[in-house]
Amino acid sequence: MVSINTLISELGKNAKTAAKSLRCATTSEKNTVLLNIAEQINQHRTNILSANQTDLENGKNKGLDNALIDRLMLDDQRLDAIIESLNQIANLPDPIGAITDLNYRPSGIQIGKMRVPLGVIGIIYESRPNVTIDAAALCLKSGNGAILRGGSEAIHSNLALYACVKNGLIDAGLNEHCIQLINTTDRAAVSALVKAGAYVDAIIPRGGKGLVEAISEAATMPVIKHLNGICHTYIDKDADTEKAINIAFNAKTRRYGVCNAMETLLVHSGAVARILPELIAQYLAKGVELRGCEQTLKLSNQILKATTNDWDTEYLDAILSIRIVTSMSDAIEHIEQHGSGHTESIVTENYTSGRRFLAEVDASSVMINASSAFADGFEYGLGAEIGISTDKFHVRGPVGLEGLTSQKFIVLGDGHIRK
Repeated sequence: MVSINTLISELGKNAKTAAKSLRCATTSEKNTVLLNIAEQINQHRTNILSANQTDLENGKNKGLDNALIDRLMLDDQRLDAIIESLNQIANLPDPIGAITDLNYRPSGIQIGKMRVPLGVIGIIYESRPNVTIDAAALCLKSGNGAILRGGSEAIHSNLALYACVKNGLIDAGLNEHCIQLINTTDRAAVSALVKAGAYVDAIIPRGGKGLVEAISEAATMPVIKHLNGICHTYIDKDADTEKAINIAFNAKTRRYGVCNAMETLLVHSGAVARILPELIAQYLAKGVELRGCEQTLKLSNQILKATTNDWDTEYLDAILSIRIVTSMSDAIEHIEQHGSGHTESIVTENYTSGRRFLAEVDASSVMINASSAFADGFEYGLGAEIGISTDKFHVRGPVGLEGLTSQKFIVLGDGHIRK
């Protein structure tokens, strides 16, 4: 039996060689792979959904909570979305080789920048099998090799989807090792991967806060971090009633187990009477458990008292914290203390208040009069995302094609020598 270290070493060597060839692949070749993968998924729907059903049954037997089950689940609609995402990425401009900022220097040489792949990216993720395709597609289009390691709870789904990736590469005549999936559920593989700095140029962990922090501490290469999503919606005193109710309801209930779901609702005291009772009624009718501050508790006997920990919790479930504030400054201060830098939204008809919120709130996405559910690579026109980086370096927000690249300086001369 091959040891974990030997396995990772082999994957790393293969990835390094494949990435070198992928760096020189044409846009047409890369797009052909993406379209091939989309066709493979369409042709093998039955096998993929059967594999996913095995994972779902195993997950339920192991007691996975509803949020994780929702993340794990695939159906025809979600497969359609994956296929559409592949088509979108194929239609996006290829960032690799793009030259910008060309200018002449007094010496006569031209200086510019060329966009290039990062190299080989290790991607460690939990629950969501669609990440197998999103990660593969974005790495392929951006010219990066990738080593994927999904969660054990999704192993059958990931293997079924990866088979489509591998066949898509082979059919296009590209190196099948451009994208590789670690097929063991042994956790030692993660430890070995984050130490494989000789082969892997960057690590992207996509999962719970504990996973991200553990990998960030252990990795010997740069980490593009996706920490938790404690997202807020602030309803200002000048908010439109209908907009506020619709946005706040959608931000929480569209999907519970996603990082862009609202976890805390902040409401200005001047907007409470006309907005919050109706919102509370809608949340309760939907089955959302509400936890509120002292003032919020007065609005319904079905609301539980929020604890200090609630303001710092990413529920990923049908649970919402509500706090009434007396000013925008209080709302912004709450976000500064308890937000995770993911997505923050204000609902207001006051232009000055909206501009102030944009300027003062520090997050990877800041919104005016829009649901936090829009914080997504697909919605932002990136085709898909590998994750939403809450870091400030090297990329922030949804990580799409450009986020998986870097730039190198290029110098154009014609026999120039420096005096």
